[in-house]
Amino acid sequence: MQLVKASINEILELQQICRTAYVQVFANHWTDNGLELYLEQEFGSKRLKLELVDDNFEYFFLNENGTNIGFLKINQKSSNEFSELDNCALEKIYILPAYSGKGYGKMAMSEIIEKVIEQGKKLIFLCVIDSNVNAIAFYQKLGFEFHSKTRLEVPYFKKELKGMNRMVLHLSTRK
Repeated sequence: MQLVKASINEILELQQICRTAYVQVFANHWTDNGLELYLEQEFGSKRLKLELVDDNFEYFFLNENGTNIGFLKINQKSSNEFSELDNCALEKIYILPAYSGKGYGKMAMSEIIEKVIEQGKKLIFLCVIDSNVNAIAFYQKLGFEFHSKTRLEVPYFKKELKGMNRMVLHLSTRK
């Protein structure tokens, strides 16, 4: 498995893997037409075009033998609250269910952690649904620690799933 940075020329391929991976994992987290609205908001052509040419965002395909099996997105500026720190946020990592449980997520995370260390970042933040114990355990095995509670405030997302854990990985303590 390798991470392949997405370019503006690959927008349709990126949009396809973003939507497919997200829907296969999270379609049942939405009510009404929330899923369709979210997919357009997060993975619509307008947003992807803007972010693919913005140096603050990086999208990567998770590629296994020429097949895109998932993607991840890094925001080089995690939030204004932490802007005085040299940090970034892992905003998204999704792997097609047929490829999950095979170590691809761990490989992708190890590679992206090395990339952001090379960029001089000191922290990586992420948010994870607080009831997603498997994802939380995955991030903890990688060295992420609980930072704070937050909520996902988007319309039509199931109320019982809006609780989020913000987690942080301190890169300065890694070798």
